[in-house]
Amino acid sequence: MARPPHYEDTDVRIDKIIVGPFENNVFVMRCKSTGEAVLLDAANEHDLLLEVSRATGVRRVLTTHGHWDHIQAVEAVRDAGIDVGIAAEDASMLPAYDFTIPDDDVVTVGKLRLRTIHTPGHTPGSTCFLLEGKPVLFSGDTLFPGGAGNTSLPGGNFPQIIESIDRRLFILPKDLLVLPGHGLDTTIADEAPHLQEWIERGW
Repeated sequence: MARPPHYEDTDVRIDKIIVGPFENNVFVMRCKSTGEAVLLDAANEHDLLLEVSRATGVRRVLTTHGHWDHIQAVEAVRDAGIDVGIAAEDASMLPAYDFTIPDDDVVTVGKLRLRTIHTPGHTPGSTCFLLEGKPVLFSGDTLFPGGAGNTSLPGGNFPQIIESIDRRLFILPKDLLVLPGHGLDTTIADEAPHLQEWIERGW
């Protein structure tokens, strides 16, 4: 991939690809010592994602949640032999999948370890992924710069997403780089002081 990495150190390379009409962020995380890679959200533009997956050695997709704009390429990547996983609570939202993602589990990608953090509220099965030992959190549509994800769609629950963010994400190290499902990065330190403001405004 010719573009510069979104995040890189001696162990990991993370590339960000923006796809589809809702400008979904798709991330490819690759273990530099083994070459194993995983894709977070097969959102859209399946031809591009398949090309990237072939180039980087992606064998699995981790789905942050089941909303349609995050799963448009699921069937195409599965047809290409790439396994797709999602939390059990959102599994019925996918056309098909290969494995479910439990809470507080570890997904190994080569020598890298992604800790799963169930954060219901945007959807019942919304899941964030913490890259252990690195300052990186993939937050899906749970946490964005300036607030929580949208809870107005079916299955959304505002008090629940606030609780998820407060109890599961804001306890994490403040220097964590938060990579959301749309838009720009943020950090736990930038967002945590504003939780009460979000509660008061109600979205």
